[in-house]
Amino acid sequence: MKRIRLTIWAAATVAALVQGCANEPAPMLESRLGDSVRTSQAQQTIDLDASSNADPVTGIDGTSAKISIDRYYRSFEAPPPTFTIINVGGSTAR
Repeated sequence: MKRIRLTIWAAATVAALVQGCANEPAPMLESRLGDSVRTSQAQQTIDLDASSNADPVTGIDGTSAKISIDRYYRSFEAPPPTFTIINVGGSTAR
């Protein structure tokens, strides 16, 4: 009796494993793999011909750009100052 149960259990296990390996993924799913990424990339692209533009970037002058970049880098030297927040309940937090 035990031998029959063990044989049935082994046969069912092998059948389940073989069935899982035999099925191919749905071709419809594979054909659309990556569509969401391509769609979001296309939606985020403003100018598709931007790489062919050979004109230099115009905008802020060099002195102002250097000052703003220096200020940006200095902002990482020290943490921003903390301040006291007064909660609605009356307690304070730092």
